[in-house]
Amino acid sequence: MSDTLEQIGNSRIQHGPDNDRIYLMKLDPTDLPGVIDFLDNLASEKGYTKIFAKVPEPCASEFVRHGYRREGMIPKFYSGETSATFLGNFIDPAWEITLQRDEIETIIVLAQSKNRTPIKRLPDGYALRPAVEADVEELAKVYRQVFASYPFPIHDPDYLIETMRSHVCYFVAEKDGKIAAASSGEMDKENGNAEMTDFASLPEHLGNGLAVHLLQFMEPEMKKHGMATLYTIARAISPGMNITFAKCGYIFGGTLINNTQISGSIESMNLWYRSVYVAMPSQ
Repeated sequence: MSDTLEQIGNSRIQHGPDNDRIYLMKLDPTDLPGVIDFLDNLASEKGYTKIFAKVPEPCASEFVRHGYRREGMIPKFYSGETSATFLGNFIDPAWEITLQRDEIETIIVLAQSKNRTPIKRLPDGYALRPAVEADVEELAKVYRQVFASYPFPIHDPDYLIETMRSHVCYFVAEKDGKIAAASSGEMDKENGNAEMTDFASLPEHLGNGLAVHLLQFMEPEMKKHGMATLYTIARAISPGMNITFAKCGYIFGGTLINNTQISGSIESMNLWYRSVYVAMPSQ
């Protein structure tokens, strides 16, 4: 069962048992400080282990005073001006610790060593394009095959169409007329930022660098839509995705501990961001 999206005053949250957390996705500063008490009460009522908040930097100190700790930051997140701070409040202190810390740090260092390294050309036979509504059945099938579970219902064609019509651009890599890999850019049109997310490659197409080529293809499309800051929340123990973003010039912004349920388990996530579009060289 997918998590619930809910409006609290003028702010937006996501919560549910799948991720075992509350995610304050969009804060309206006028909802402070009452929204913090609401989140605390909801976490207590539902028994969630973590409250995760993405807020404008000027609001972060109010959350810190209520026991949140800073986990990451993205500069120029809101309208190319104000930074976003990512904070965690661990209701269960055991979730504040990850046994994978050394592995995560090794992957971060490895990814950063690949920053702006040359990217090989797209293999013959593949083509990149924006997805259209006629793709949603096949696109959902790809996501179902790659992810046993996911924070959002991308395995549902109706969800894909709904988001495609509102604020998400989906992209595909094709071979022989069939989708081999996919990704999306989830746009915050009001604030000019986009999350580069939902990367999935079918097993038989792994090893062809399709994620990095999709990311390069997505960036100018996001720029056309007025997105000034691009970012991702990548699985911290996935070397491939962290390297993909580092190769394309993204900067590490922090680690979100035990934050997101993917394929059946709660995982830590890494932030990567870019504030200015720059074309990458190919070889």
